[in-house]
Amino acid sequence: MRRLRHLTSSHRTGATNRALGYLMAFNAGAINAGGFMVLHLYTSHMTGFVSMLADNLILGNTALVLSAIGALLAFTTGAAVTAILVNWARHMRLRSAYALPLLLVALLMLLFGLVGAVTMHWETLFAVPLTVLLLSFMMGVQNATLTKMSHATIRTTHMTGVVTDLGMELGRMLFWNRAGRNASQQVHANWGRVRLFSGLLAMFLSGGIAGAWGFQHWGFVCVLPLALLLTVVSLPPLWADGLHWLRRRN
Repeated sequence: MRRLRHLTSSHRTGATNRALGYLMAFNAGAINAGGFMVLHLYTSHMTGFVSMLADNLILGNTALVLSAIGALLAFTTGAAVTAILVNWARHMRLRSAYALPLLLVALLMLLFGLVGAVTMHWETLFAVPLTVLLLSFMMGVQNATLTKMSHATIRTTHMTGVVTDLGMELGRMLFWNRAGRNASQQVHANWGRVRLFSGLLAMFLSGGIAGAWGFQHWGFVCVLPLALLLTVVSLPPLWADGLHWLRRRN
């Protein structure tokens, strides 16, 4: 319970970083896979949209070019909003530097769960429904928050870097560096990093399975429990900052 209270606090430890990373990897996997079930687009990572942009510039498909640009701009804007919130909170010496953007993600998830079925029919200037831009923005906020929080050690919205780092650590286990004619020295893997990257990958996959199943059976409302959980873990630092502000006022 103590770790849960400090999960989004500005004071970070390796344990709280890992725990929050696992939770947010599950969240991103659920949103990404579940969103695909209704939108037929993966919105948690931008590699596909960059490729879509390049391909359709050559093919002359204006609608898909606009779709890719819209998603990229929404994700980038989300990351920029995170930087503004975190840097402002640090400047104000708040405990909720990371809780603020994660609460924003939770509120957007609540909005998505409650009115996503409506907004998926609202077309935008970028030839995609408003829901696509909302999810891309949300994932930009989440990815930037975890990146800043962990000093770029933990990323949760895409698994390319995670799988690469995991493979590198496993490769270290298999490599033997010949130190002499009759001597050898094993290059040891960092087991902490192996567990971290394996856990992130497993949670993203688990979230994807849960999200796909939830959207298939319940629709948009399946994200509401995750949104409420993220709200709960974001509130303690904000509550502490509110109490501190009231004490200063008195």
